[in-house]
Amino acid sequence: MRPLPLLLLALLAAPAALPAADVTLVRVWPGWRAADSFSRLSEYFSGLENDGGQTVLRSQPAERGGYYFLVRTQTDAAVPGARVELQVLLPGVEKPRTFTFPAALPAGSHVTLAGLTGSDWPGAKTAPIAWHLAVLDPKGAVLATTQSFLWAKPAAAVAAK
Repeated sequence: MRPLPLLLLALLAAPAALPAADVTLVRVWPGWRAADSFSRLSEYFSGLENDGGQTVLRSQPAERGGYYFLVRTQTDAAVPGARVELQVLLPGVEKPRTFTFPAALPAGSHVTLAGLTGSDWPGAKTAPIAWHLAVLDPKGAVLATTQSFLWAKPAAAVAAK
């Protein structure tokens, strides 16, 4: 009778030992979005923003206009407690700014809009020099990452130094 409690304990501990969900960043489209581009007809009737099934995250939730990163993910399992970490280098600024958004990912294909809004973005005519985006699990482990071409120094520039 002794092995049965040990087997039961092992089965209960097994889900914690499963590997992290496989997350793929299918596409990342950065670009400016005006506040009125989020308005939908249903909002006029309900008073609530209709996200169209997308997850909309904003650095300043009360502000809609800003520079957004449309991120399409593909996951084999849901990732509750996930976070999107976005680092952005702006023109005329020496160090990148880091923004972290809570973003629980559902299983399958999903679109998340991570927006730098309000005073966190200089304006519609500003584009980042470089950016880096990572999806992190609840413990901070990197599940997926991508970056703009200029985020990393090209090998030739490093070798020249």
